[in-house]
Amino acid sequence: MEQRTKEVNPVTIIGAGLGGLTLARVLHVHGIPAEVYEAEASVEARTQGGMLDIHDYNGQLAVEAAGLMEEFRAIVLEGRQAIRALAPDGGVLFEKADDGTGGRPEAQRADLRRMLLDSLPEGTVRWGRKVTGARSLGGGRHEVIFADGGSSATSLLVGADGAWSRVRPLLSAAVPEYVGTSFVETYLFEADTRHPAAAKAVGGGMMLVPAEGKTITAHRERGDTLHAYVELTRPLDWFDGIDFTDPAAAATRVAAEFDGWAPELTALISDSDTPPVLRPHYALPVGHRWDRLPGATLVGDAAHLLAPNGEGANQAMYDGAELGRAIASHPDDVETGLAEYEEAMFTRMSRADEETAMHLRETFGDVIA
Repeated sequence: MEQRTKEVNPVTIIGAGLGGLTLARVLHVHGIPAEVYEAEASVEARTQGGMLDIHDYNGQLAVEAAGLMEEFRAIVLEGRQAIRALAPDGGVLFEKADDGTGGRPEAQRADLRRMLLDSLPEGTVRWGRKVTGARSLGGGRHEVIFADGGSSATSLLVGADGAWSRVRPLLSAAVPEYVGTSFVETYLFEADTRHPAAAKAVGGGMMLVPAEGKTITAHRERGDTLHAYVELTRPLDWFDGIDFTDPAAAATRVAAEFDGWAPELTALISDSDTPPVLRPHYALPVGHRWDRLPGATLVGDAAHLLAPNGEGANQAMYDGAELGRAIASHPDDVETGLAEYEEAMFTRMSRADEETAMHLRETFGDVIA
């Protein structure tokens, strides 16, 4: 196994998620080399989540900066911008067809990631390189330490490694905290033939069923698949009482929280074709920021982790694009570029909750108010 990389690399990115890969791609467009270190063994190591609506005010701007709009349009799933909100009894509260003008086309996260990977020079991503920590070497240089005992020194280090970033402690002592809500994630396959009532309820795009302390959201994905996120407002120790190693028992226990709801809705839980997966929601402190540290910065959830709000992937991609452009704009004074990127990002994220609420109101009107 490789024990040591080049002594110094111009840009070292930790994490091959959407934010880190967008950064690498934008740097490549501007002729700036980068290396991306990723803990996963390969691109196929795990599934990559579900549908993402890529917004015209952030995510699509990142795609444009990466020069990949044609490739992006090729992976968009037509019709998935359709939205419906239902009452717990299954009645329709709100419905909006996909007329192609919504500005939020849907694509699978895995397809977006593959699009970005395919746009990078071979060997850009170093798979199977789990980072355990990083330390400052002085003079704006840093050393990344890997789980295999190797290390790599760099003159510019970017943490794109998500909620539990190993780079963040260089810049901030903040630690994500549980926000009081969790998803239980389920899938129904061959939905139109095997789960027709649930398929009809979800419709052709996204379905939302809001209620106090609980919500069911489901998306129609590629291949006649329904992907549901069952959100519950509960403390973590409540979920500790559910044995998720027993899929049938876990599904039954979670479905019981929706007693009295229409069966086509609870079927998204009780009839899951995969074991229910618990995904607790964590967030960094509101207004999280740090003092400028020469030679290092953060993007995406590593910088501004929030509870799921439909913006995380878009914000990560936009961060990556903006950072890439800032670096490219200051080839002889990278610190100025980093400072400009961070100030703009801090300002943008300070408005994130307000802007998210505005976009939700634009989408659903008063249904979720």
